[in-house]
Amino acid sequence: MLSVLKAGSRPPWVGLAAAVWVQIASGTTYSFPLYSQSLKSVLGLSQQQLTILGVANDLGVNVGILPGIASNKYPPWVVLLVGVVASFFGFGLIWLAVSQTLHNMPYWILWLALVVATNSGAWMGTAVLVTNMRNFPLNRGTIAGILKGYVALSAAVFTEVYTMVLKGSASSLLLFFTLGIPVVCCVLMYYVRPCTPAYEADPSETAHFLFTQGASVVLAVFLLTTTILKDVLAISNALSYTFIGIMVVLLMAPFAIPVKMTLFPSNKKLNSPAGSSSDNLIVTDPLLTKSTSEPNVTNINYGDDISEVDELLAVGEGAVKIKKKRRPRRGEDFTFREAVVKADFWLLWLVYFLGVGSGVTVLNNLAQIGVSLGFNDTTTLLSLFSFCNFLGRLGGGSVSEYLVRLKMIPRTFLTMVTQIIMVMTYLLYASALNGTLYVATALLGICYGVQFGVMIPTSSELFGLKNFGLIYNFMSLGNPIGALLFSGMLAGYVYDTEQAKQGGSTCMGPDCFRITFFVLAGVCSLSAILSLILTIRIRPVYQMLYASGSFRLSQSSDH
Repeated sequence: MLSVLKAGSRPPWVGLAAAVWVQIASGTTYSFPLYSQSLKSVLGLSQQQLTILGVANDLGVNVGILPGIASNKYPPWVVLLVGVVASFFGFGLIWLAVSQTLHNMPYWILWLALVVATNSGAWMGTAVLVTNMRNFPLNRGTIAGILKGYVALSAAVFTEVYTMVLKGSASSLLLFFTLGIPVVCCVLMYYVRPCTPAYEADPSETAHFLFTQGASVVLAVFLLTTTILKDVLAISNALSYTFIGIMVVLLMAPFAIPVKMTLFPSNKKLNSPAGSSSDNLIVTDPLLTKSTSEPNVTNINYGDDISEVDELLAVGEGAVKIKKKRRPRRGEDFTFREAVVKADFWLLWLVYFLGVGSGVTVLNNLAQIGVSLGFNDTTTLLSLFSFCNFLGRLGGGSVSEYLVRLKMIPRTFLTMVTQIIMVMTYLLYASALNGTLYVATALLGICYGVQFGVMIPTSSELFGLKNFGLIYNFMSLGNPIGALLFSGMLAGYVYDTEQAKQGGSTCMGPDCFRITFFVLAGVCSLSAILSLILTIRIRPVYQMLYASGSFRLSQSSDH
């Protein structure tokens, strides 16, 4: 049993700093382009076989149903340990194939190994996201933005290591994934643990979050700058290692918060409400009605760890009286079965699926889009999208936090605004006007990132934190499904059809993706309308949750 920790104490901040490193480690799926060419050349794969491996890469990281279930049943270190094992064996097999240590590996084993390897990211990401959302329930949007923002930076971090330390060796990178990621997670898993959250707002938290966000922005600018310098200048080994050292220091920056709290402890103590028990590690979710107005069980609660047989025996002997269990209302704790029958659940899923699905289509085909428009070097284009994706994830959490706290406007209003911008962006892509490619890519990167920064806290606010891991991971399925439908089927078909008309090996010109962009604009228009409907539906919920300017916590919910 863990002891109660004062609000504002160090352990949650240590856990957040450790989560930053785990999130970077969980982002290996974004590094697939760094070693995909080696897979193709060393193993003699066709382009179609490599594309199918890309599907395995996306599938592994986005199928997190099992991690979601596990996060409700086991402590974070268990969930992280599963991710460590999956990373070690998955990337280990791929390294054996690329390094030619193991010859003639069957293609289907390689495909499964990649699914297992990238699925490790789902286990790691779920463990730290669920834990920190519960540790900081008053700042859900900010936490989601910070952690998802660092995931977006993982590709740039690994690219830095790949180019400046490993000298562009795909085999060395895979060995680094095989050994380095498990070591990082094993060292830090002790610090990723549930703590009793604050029961009231702590003014110092604002400064701490601003510092963490500022450190992530500085890291993003640094990575973008060094990537460009590496492309245009000949950088010595000494300078390369200096860059890596600076990157590590910036990644360590969030640990400065608990260090500062140790050296300069605050005299202010935020006390827990009277009667709070040390057994209640996480008390988070708001109740729209008084918790005592309609009890479900007299003397025995449904949330207690007793078997159904014992309950039935107790009822039969007259020891307790059972009242019919009231179904939860939006803002309370939902089970997964209770959530999936709600219209708001499927509206949120559709909004996320259509928004992210259309965005990931452009991301997956960004290199081909650039080439078709005459840009032979698309590295800068990809770096620009990654940087803006990070800004969107970080800003989506922070801006939506401002909307709900000061205006009581649901976060999905920001989703609607960004999806309207995405519609105009797709039309800008389709126009293929000179000088608009970089502008369109930057806008799309920001709007795409916002979808992540909004969906995560919204799902926790509407359906509670008790089963958040499972609900969040189900929402995340919109990403691979969207990639399959809009990228694999639509964009691929349109591109191949136009290429066949041209009769060349590569499709050139705006017609290669023009129809795709028009369809994506229509899809995003529908998503914006659904976002508006969802915003109107859940506005009363947010007026209740944030009536006092801060998230209302239940003091009786037991997570």
